[in-house]
Amino acid sequence: MNKIPVAILGATGLVGQRFITLLKDHPWFEIAELAASDNSVGKRYGDAAKWQLPVEIPEHLKEMELLPSDPVRVHAPLVFSALPTDIAGYLEVEFAKRGAIVSSNASPHRMDPDVPLLIPEVNHEHLGLVEVQKKKYDSDGYIMCNGNCTTIHLVLALAPLHKRFGLKKVLVTSMQALSGAGYPGVASLDIIDNVVPYIGGEEDKVETEPLKFLGTYADGALRHADIRISAHCNRVATRDGHLETVSVEFADKPSTGDIIAAFDEFRGLPQELELPLAPAHPTVYRREKDRPQVKLDRDAEKGMATIIGRLRECNVLDYKFALLGHNTLRGAAGATVLNAELLYAKGMLKEHEAKMPIRERNR
Repeated sequence: MNKIPVAILGATGLVGQRFITLLKDHPWFEIAELAASDNSVGKRYGDAAKWQLPVEIPEHLKEMELLPSDPVRVHAPLVFSALPTDIAGYLEVEFAKRGAIVSSNASPHRMDPDVPLLIPEVNHEHLGLVEVQKKKYDSDGYIMCNGNCTTIHLVLALAPLHKRFGLKKVLVTSMQALSGAGYPGVASLDIIDNVVPYIGGEEDKVETEPLKFLGTYADGALRHADIRISAHCNRVATRDGHLETVSVEFADKPSTGDIIAAFDEFRGLPQELELPLAPAHPTVYRREKDRPQVKLDRDAEKGMATIIGRLRECNVLDYKFALLGHNTLRGAAGATVLNAELLYAKGMLKEHEAKMPIRERNR
């Protein structure tokens, strides 16, 4: 089978490295081009990337020459973006205009009204928005985004509850791992023996992105969910895995058994289609009184599930629980790749398959 050639923008960073590990043996996609910042352009990937993951860089990618993140130089029809926020907004539009599909982990376009902010188990119908972008750009290209790393796991837990019982209010406090800040991230003297109760821009994302994820799509437009969310976001000294404590209020208060059943039974289109990165169980409810825990649970379901536990009644709202998710897998690169897998399975990449022969990679 001919695989679709893909490019990774921001390939040397931590999320870019996760893209490498997820795509190196992918059944549908093949890494054809790697792009990075100006100070890395022209270097071998193995020389430019300060590798942070506990697996080796694939040998053939070590030798690949890094290209500039330029739609004139990068020709792959499918582009995975781990670009920094300050340049992602402009460059992703330029890639879409030249006809590329951009599956982005960056934040600038997440809340654009014509850009799908996608969790395939939750809101795959929002892909209808890409037709609006195609007309705007007069191109076959478009942008789709995954959410903030904290938001994705929160929404995976909220979605089955909102669908069955209707959510009114959500209070969430996050304890976020160091890898969420990238590399080199938070200085050791700032985080050792400390918890930092501030992550720039994070609380706004956690309070607004779920409303788009859980919104309804009809007639080419999106209506955001009517839920009030309040968030406190904190940086803690764990490497991977964001832990969140959540309190919720429902329109109609269900029983604890109803809520646990909603978590246990939750499935979506990725599971029906058996997408390569899809977890068998996108939400996993642990019955132990002291779970989930970061070290024990962050890698469950290939790091692609949200692990939930400690459900009990709340004295202020209706119920409270804890959740955990891997922030650089389902919270970042894994989410971006899963979104592209959904496009492939739905036949939305067919016109892009032959646009760039694999032999042209690393020109």
